[in-house]
Amino acid sequence: MKVVLMQDVKGTGKKGETCNVSDGYARNYLLPKNLAKELNAAAINELKGKESSLAHKIETETAKAQADKAALDNKEIVITAKAGTSGRLFGAVTAKEVAAEIEKQLGVSIDRRKMNVPDIKQFGVYNAEIKLYNKITANVKVFVKE
Repeated sequence: MKVVLMQDVKGTGKKGETCNVSDGYARNYLLPKNLAKELNAAAINELKGKESSLAHKIETETAKAQADKAALDNKEIVITAKAGTSGRLFGAVTAKEVAAEIEKQLGVSIDRRKMNVPDIKQFGVYNAEIKLYNKITANVKVFVKE
């Protein structure tokens, strides 16, 4: 019997593959546990629909990441912070604060967990790397001053 796998099945195949398996294996194991569907026109159309929607999602997310990269790349963010007499900051400037300033100054919403910000404990210029999507990163300069 030909089936389309809905999940990875050890020894049979990966999700989305079409396999030729024995009738008993399909009827008694794969189909009742919703690990596979019988290969017919409806199953093929559903599989193609899922693939096309996934491709469209990837395409739109990549386009958004490219647009965000164009808006962010090599831009400068100015953050003001308080410091003691020795020039060391009270606390540190975190990725959360940098993300908030990016949204405030450039209008681009960034998740703080996707930022690679060095430890900012003194005034100066720092480079922050932002991972926008798979293999798409932007670099932002962070100026910390009083």
